[in-house]
Amino acid sequence: MTKKKAPLPTMEDIVSFLNDNPGKVGKKEIARAFNVRGDDRVKLKEMLSEMKRSGQIEKSGLRGKKMIAADGLPEFCPSEITGTDSDGELVARPLNWNKETPCPQILITDTGRLRPAPKEGDRVVLKLESAGKRLFYGTVVRRLSAEPNRIVGIFDTTSGKGGRILSADRRIHLEYYVDAAQSKNAKNGDLVLAETASGFSKSKKAKIVEVLGNVKDPKSASLIALHMHGIPTRFTDAALKEAAKAKTPALENRTDLRDVPLVTIDGEDARDFDDAVFAEPDDDPKNEGGWKLLVAIADVAWFVRPFDALDKCARERGNSVYFPDRVVPMLPEALSGNLCSLKPNEDRACLAVRIKINKHGKILKHKFMRAMMRSVARLNYHEVQAVFDGAMPEMNEGLRKCLLNVYGAYKALEKARKKRGALEIDVPEREIELNDKGQVAKISARERFDSHRAVEEFMIAANVAAAETLEAKNVPAMYRIHEAPSAEKVVSLQTFLGTLGIKTSKRAKPETDDFNKILDQVKGTPRAFMVNELVLRAQSQARYSPDNAGHFGLALEKYAHFTSPIRRYADLIVHRGLIRAMKLGDGGLSEEDGSLNDDFEDLGEHISATERRAAAAERDAEERYLSAYLADRIGERFQATVNGVSRFGLFVVLDDIGAEGLVPVSTLPGDYYVYEEDRHRLFGSSTGKSYELGERVELILAEARPVTGGLLFHLLDAGGKKNKLFRGTPSQKNGKSRKKRRK
Repeated sequence: MTKKKAPLPTMEDIVSFLNDNPGKVGKKEIARAFNVRGDDRVKLKEMLSEMKRSGQIEKSGLRGKKMIAADGLPEFCPSEITGTDSDGELVARPLNWNKETPCPQILITDTGRLRPAPKEGDRVVLKLESAGKRLFYGTVVRRLSAEPNRIVGIFDTTSGKGGRILSADRRIHLEYYVDAAQSKNAKNGDLVLAETASGFSKSKKAKIVEVLGNVKDPKSASLIALHMHGIPTRFTDAALKEAAKAKTPALENRTDLRDVPLVTIDGEDARDFDDAVFAEPDDDPKNEGGWKLLVAIADVAWFVRPFDALDKCARERGNSVYFPDRVVPMLPEALSGNLCSLKPNEDRACLAVRIKINKHGKILKHKFMRAMMRSVARLNYHEVQAVFDGAMPEMNEGLRKCLLNVYGAYKALEKARKKRGALEIDVPEREIELNDKGQVAKISARERFDSHRAVEEFMIAANVAAAETLEAKNVPAMYRIHEAPSAEKVVSLQTFLGTLGIKTSKRAKPETDDFNKILDQVKGTPRAFMVNELVLRAQSQARYSPDNAGHFGLALEKYAHFTSPIRRYADLIVHRGLIRAMKLGDGGLSEEDGSLNDDFEDLGEHISATERRAAAAERDAEERYLSAYLADRIGERFQATVNGVSRFGLFVVLDDIGAEGLVPVSTLPGDYYVYEEDRHRLFGSSTGKSYELGERVELILAEARPVTGGLLFHLLDAGGKKNKLFRGTPSQKNGKSRKKRRK
């Protein structure tokens, strides 16, 4: 007689079982308790994964192998809005999250009917919908009035007793009134951090928590960004003590690379030096024209061990944050600026990889080692480029030869990049130079040399080697993944480019080369900037994940960040994995300390979020510096390009300076303008004039607010394009055009 198959337990059955056996069971015990066998074990595993994603269960224990029932997140969840992601969407975290694991991420998809609209710092009730692994979509239901918000603003005492706070966030138009007893002795013009209760009244009270400085101080731009985005700025005493005690390790079992002429190549204003490179021709006759590369990276894992005080601070920050006037490092100065900085002529502990490539840039083999190195020179990109160009006659001949070898290896790697079709988007970056007083002295497009590209290609090769090694050794990895763009974004891009006469591939799953062909069509034309921006916006956002999905932009199947553990926590995790995989000593992922079994999914989401937070803060600070730079140029004319269109106006980017601002739709001349999303334009309902993406315009600067970073412009002339066939609404116009074509 065949034994009857036991039915699968329900999710409620599993939660009940876990409550009866808290912290004592894992997948095997659950399967045994409910007599789950054979193929049903796969279904049980999928069920447990879904329960974990939805917050019904979570891992427990030092090694994370046991499970307990979790409260999860309720359908209606009190939450705090913590900022915005790179697309400008609000993100939030549940209030009172007191668990050791990183809290779930909440993306606010609907702000409801609240007026004024909710903003960063607001505490609200959200209606949640599960959207995957520890990700929820939230709809704002109501504000919470009992909990304080934190705001950053300018204290103004001209209104009488006490004073008022004018928000540094241009999205907030409220004033916050402060009693004299709660002013913290702030003076008129001080930049302050304050708490205010949420509510609906137009007049709100606040109390000052901290005086940050004076708004006239040029450094206020980055101070505002730091506090608005909640960037941690202080290390714990325990972390500082650990950093102060750190010492360079003995050579012992390390490979001695001190005789190899490794060099660091960075920008003139670089604040840390965590990578060094070397190359030489391969003398193997079987690899004629090939190269041997060496990439050495500071051995941060030696100094920062899992779960120690330094590690907790680094993990919380996720990465360093860079502003024109300062850096907020992931690690204390004793490490980031000293022991983990590869200074010339000083012994430094490193993790290095030897890479062998053929003449076409294909990686043939690689090997990681723990080593001791001594950089022979700290060079900047301009110096190295001069050598590439045949200049710098005063440079030591041995060093010159090393750099020319680096150039030769780079040209081989470049061949491989072109062959695999890596995405070649060209969007200029801004470079802000400050004078001795901290004021903006110059703004220009950041130059890109072969020296930049050479270092970049060496780093990419090392990152590929790291990912391949971890996968081959079956050690958990934190991959840097970049998924293909969504079908919706691709269709939208193709539709708009079609209106411009730009040919696009119609294949269901476009490849990087399809986008490169689009970019080639506009290269050197007035449309190049706009189309590069559009292609960039169509891409998915790169992120960190333990599940390898490849890197679409680089056209690589395996990729993990290895080269900057001073400033990225993801790289430190990869270093620990390599130390374990290659049995390189202490400081790696291990069973004993539990780090091997950390929830890498949660960690990947956390450091991806801190990366977005840092990028948003850096962008905000730059906008304030640019606004301050232009503040005394009200009324001046500027040439610009429309780089965004919305129902409330035109976003423009100025030539040369690269500053971005808004032309409000209310200031557009002589008509009522309709927003046509699919065509990226504002269309005059009476005149037929239109203002569209990529259009060249002449502007006059109407307003610059350094505190908020806002720039407002007015069009200098009537401008716009006029459709000669227009006789009514956009739909009527389109109808007449079609009728004429049919005739």
